[in-house]
Amino acid sequence: MARVLAIDYGNKRVGLAVTDPDQIIASGLTTVHSSELMTFLQNYCAKEKVEVFVVGDPRRLNNEANEMTKIVNDLVINLGRKFPDKKIVRIDERFTSVMAAQTLVMSGLKKKDRQKKELLDEVSATIILQSYLQQIGR
Repeated sequence: MARVLAIDYGNKRVGLAVTDPDQIIASGLTTVHSSELMTFLQNYCAKEKVEVFVVGDPRRLNNEANEMTKIVNDLVINLGRKFPDKKIVRIDERFTSVMAAQTLVMSGLKKKDRQKKELLDEVSATIILQSYLQQIGR
């Protein structure tokens, strides 16, 4: 099997998470600057077999599009062009930042470490990936 890679896209940073090759365990991978995402993905996919990109779908609480929706729509189009062999799935990302912050608090990290936005983005991507794995019954 191949890995599944989750993307929590932001204007400045992108949190990334990935499964093991058997698609059982979701783990944080890294955080990259938004402008470096495509280069990072090309390099990563050259080293690791990736089957699916799971992209966080930004929505308002009432399920309407928000200011990030168009940006993420453009990202999905670009992913499809650059990686035509990869399946792209969108997952509702509402509440992932809140859940990620709670996860960091419960993990026992010091407040200074919890304030690192890169870590929050990576944990958010992991939550998005876990949601996908649950949807497909893993």
